[in-house]
Amino acid sequence: MSNIPAVLNATEEDIQLLLAAQCHIGTKNVNTRMSPYVYKRRADGINLINIGKTWEKLILAARVIAAIENPQDIVVVSARPYGHRAALKFAKYIGAEAVVGRFTPGTFTNYITRSFREPRLIICTDPRSDFQAILEASYVNIPVISLADTDASLKFVDVAIPTNNKAKHAIGLIYWLLARAVLRLRGTLDYATPWEVMVDMFFYRDPEEIEKENEEEAIGSNENAAGDWGATTEENDWTIEGSAADGPAALAATAGDWSAGADNVAADWAEDVAAPASTSGWD
Repeated sequence: MSNIPAVLNATEEDIQLLLAAQCHIGTKNVNTRMSPYVYKRRADGINLINIGKTWEKLILAARVIAAIENPQDIVVVSARPYGHRAALKFAKYIGAEAVVGRFTPGTFTNYITRSFREPRLIICTDPRSDFQAILEASYVNIPVISLADTDASLKFVDVAIPTNNKAKHAIGLIYWLLARAVLRLRGTLDYATPWEVMVDMFFYRDPEEIEKENEEEAIGSNENAAGDWGATTEENDWTIEGSAADGPAALAATAGDWSAGADNVAADWAEDVAAPASTSGWD
């Protein structure tokens, strides 16, 4: 570890989280500028990233972010789908602005566009997929912080955080640790107390899984509602009043009375119509 305050050192829990999220798993290819961050190469050709250097660059990036007086001057860019949720949550908790999905060319250089921005710092998820944002940042002299795998190109990148940026858990954990470090450096969060926000909030979620969970919850709520309705119908005492309580015989008698009454009304109507004809004066 470099000469940093002891309070900024990684704890055993932080190292376990980095290993569990496979932040140390790189790729089979190694860029020349990323070779200092590689610990060793496995027998299957996968390069392992040095977790100690990952933590050092993470703290360096957090100190750079905390030095920005206005957090709204920071833009978090993520074109990779696995980084959308993490970038949005990170921007929310530190007060920055997130640009996820397709990056509109000219956002940092063309002031005529509606999405024009002039940030003081840019944070990227992948130097390869976010290269358009990094290139435009180089035109206007904006510093860039980026997560970088072993095969990433560090062209125009000022601070690279060596980590696995192809797995959803690794991306979410790095953004969670970075947000926690920034809040601690600002004094918003104490070093002794754990952060109340769970790391699961930064993980990517498949839309199909979310739909399945919503359908299961809807089915469960419908079953509960049906069970409650059945229980209330059994508890209530439905009493039948009037002639319907005597059964079909009473219904038949009622139908007979109605038909008899209808015949009498028809007969009376016929008499009323025939009566004026007998008193007519046209004889």
